[in-house]
Formats: sequence, C-alpha cells, structure tokens
Amino acid sequence: MTQGADQAAAILAGLGGVGNIDEIEPCTTRLRSLVKEPARVDTAALRAAGAFGVMVSGRVVQVVIGPSVDTLATDLEDLL
Repeated sequence: MTQGADQAAAILAGLGGVGNIDEIEPCTTRLRSLVKEPARVDTAALRAAGAFGVMVSGRVVQVVIGPSVDTLATDLEDLL
C-alpha cells in the first residue's frame, strides 16, 4: 500500500468502516461524509490519520484534510 492508501484506510476506519458510510465526497479542504451511525466515528483515530480537525453534526462528518483531499478521496473510492 502507498502512503495515500494507508491514510485512506485509516480515515475509513476512523469513520466507522465501509459499512458505516452512506456517501463521501471531497469539498475544498474537507472530506464530507454521511455516516449511518455517528457514534462509530473515532475522532482521535481520524486526527492520528492526519486530519487537522473533525466536525460531527448529526450524521454529517467533516474531516479537515487540507489541499490533498481530492487525492485522498480518490484513494478512498478504491477502498469503498
């Protein structure tokens, strides 16, 4: 696995795994996702995977990644 793929796998795990994702998309510097169970989101794991910040509002989780978010989103699509 490449470093990007490793980060994508860690972000996916932090979001609660493939089964917890309803949709996911990049937005400027953030990865916006809709999850089934917000309680399964591990904010500390997302930060450990390189997120600068995490905002959870209901089922919407925004992970602040920075300018590399589009590349990360592509790596995530390969894992979903």
